[in-house]
Amino acid sequence: MPFITFEGLEGCGKSTQARRLAEALGPDVVLTQEPGGTALGRSIRGLLLDPANRGMSPEAEVLLFFADRAQHVSEVVRPALAAGRTVVSDRYVDTSLAYQGYGRGLDLGLIRSVAALATGGLQPDLTLFFDLPVEVGLERVARRGNRDRLESEVREFYLRARDGYLALAAAEPRRWVRVDASGTEDEVEERTRAAVEAHGLAPSHGLR
Repeated sequence: MPFITFEGLEGCGKSTQARRLAEALGPDVVLTQEPGGTALGRSIRGLLLDPANRGMSPEAEVLLFFADRAQHVSEVVRPALAAGRTVVSDRYVDTSLAYQGYGRGLDLGLIRSVAALATGGLQPDLTLFFDLPVEVGLERVARRGNRDRLESEVREFYLRARDGYLALAAAEPRRWVRVDASGTEDEVEERTRAAVEAHGLAPSHGLR
């Protein structure tokens, strides 16, 4: 069964679209997220997003993400796929490549090596990148208020991360689809559904 991941910067609306797609795919779908898709992951998520941890090093940050990811793959993703269920995950390995690699400047090769250990090489069948101008995403985050540690990053960090996403997508065009995340939620949902259907990952009876 397909493994579909959602990627994008803060405020791009991917979490809403992941939920909508999971609902459209039907009941035999596992909707999950990183970090925080397991009980252990929720504890790690608290550490990663707590504004009190602003002094966290890039190395500690990436290793915490992969600790969460290793548990997530072992406990949620692989068992669901083995049971013949579709998995829709809000973030996966590409988040670390974009954020800690391009954004923080960590070595991409080292991140990929840790990814191989944490995931056993499990790759998504489709990765949807919800692309939005950095300024628009940050405005959305500001309107929500109570920004977490990652949402409080400077604009330049997000510009580097967005460049990273675009580079990753260009390197694997068969797996990646860039989704224009501007417009209404319904408009973005239409683009998301079109991408899933174009990759032949919708059920035979179609999306709901």
